Parts: sequence; C-alpha cells; structure tokens
Amino acid sequence: MRKILQERARATRRSLLEAAACLFAQQGYAGTSVNDISARSGRTSGSVYFHYASKEGIAQAVVREGFATWPSLVHRYDDPSVPPLERLVALSYDIARALAEDSVTRAGARLWAERHTINVELPDPFVLWTTAVTRLLAQAQAGGCLAAGVRPAATARTLVRAFYGFCTLTEALEGSHALTVRLSEWWQLTLPALQQDPRAGQAPTRPAAASPPTDNCPPPHALSLGAPATGERKRTARTSERATNCPERQ
Repeated sequence: MRKILQERARATRRSLLEAAACLFAQQGYAGTSVNDISARSGRTSGSVYFHYASKEGIAQAVVREGFATWPSLVHRYDDPSVPPLERLVALSYDIARALAEDSVTRAGARLWAERHTINVELPDPFVLWTTAVTRLLAQAQAGGCLAAGVRPAATARTLVRAFYGFCTLTEALEGSHALTVRLSEWWQLTLPALQQDPRAGQAPTRPAAASPPTDNCPPPHALSLGAPATGERKRTARTSERATNCPERQ
C-alpha cells in the first residue's frame, strides 16, 4: 500500500510539473497562477501546495527538471574516437532541439530569463554546460585540432553565452522551428575560428536526416546531428507526448 501511495504521489507531482511547465512556457511566470496549474493538471490547488508549497517552489522545480537532461546529453558525447569538435557540434544540436521542442526545457529557459521576477533562487543552468564545452575544447587542443590562441575555458564561456543568446533571439524573431537551420549557419561562421586548419577535417555543421529507430544504441560517431540516439529517443518520445498536451504558445 505504501508503494502504491508513493507511486501516486510521484505521478501527481509529475502531472503538476508538466502542467506548470506548459503554462510557464506559454504565459511566463507572472501570467500563470496556481489555479491555472490546478485546472491544467486536473488536480486541486491544495495538491499543488502540498507537493510544491508555492508557485515559486514549482517554478524552481521546473527549472531544475528543465536542465536536468543536459548532463545526460553531455555524457553521450564522451567517445574519444570521435573528434571533439564534431562532438561539440552534435551536442549543440541536441540542446537546441530540447530548447525548441521540450516543454519542460523551454519553460526552464523562460523562467530563468524571468528569474528577477521570481522570489526564489533558481539554479544556474550553464555551469555544467560550460564545463562540458571546456572539456571538449581541451581535448581538441590536446589533439592538435584547436586553433592557436584559443583558450578552452574562456572560449567555452563565450560559446555557451553566444549559443544561448543566439537560440533565444532566433526563436523570438523566427520561431523555434528555425533553430536547427540557423544553428547550421552559426556553426559555419564559428567553427573555422576554433579549428587549427579550417580546411582539413572540418566537423559537420548541418544536421543530417533522422535515421530510423534501432534497438541498439549506435556509437557516437554513427549519430547524425539531426537525429537523437536510442537513449535520447525515449526523451524525444516524452517530448512528443508533452507537445501533444502542450501546444505552442501563440
């Protein structure tokens, strides 16, 4: 009985979080009330307060959940047999896809942008991301692939901030559907500045067509930039389900 109650509680928390994420992504923090979350989730307002204590608490949980998938994305690109800059480009497409398609990730990004209007400290989503990019650039440097004068840590900070701003502005001007196309253009401009020899062994800058699902997870060098790996397909399936229940904001 206790296990059943725990499962119910987890399901309730999850439904509240996903309902809140849809609303925060569409309407922002100030435009969303606890009653809105209650109505969207089909749960009572008391249930919201029981599981998250306040609207600030559920916003904090959405931000944590929205960026919780980033470390797992990074770990998919640890194969040393794949050139580090190629892994960096592939990682950026996965992150851009999450920012464009996943309602919880989108809500986390919007809430973080609105953090000064929220009376609770939100986690910094960029620390692990910057660390991962630094590591990939350091590997490229150790392999003699990084341009002279490029410092991994400083460059990683700049890349992460530029990438996030690029995604935010692209969505604002053209919509989230344009992210992956514009990202190819961004890398065509950015990647040559990172490479020791931009003419030799250039990492792909365009996502390939999605490959058909397989039961086995392919090695990272077999991943297309536009298609998630098998493990990521599970997250993409959840993304599709969220998209069905959470239409794009108008």
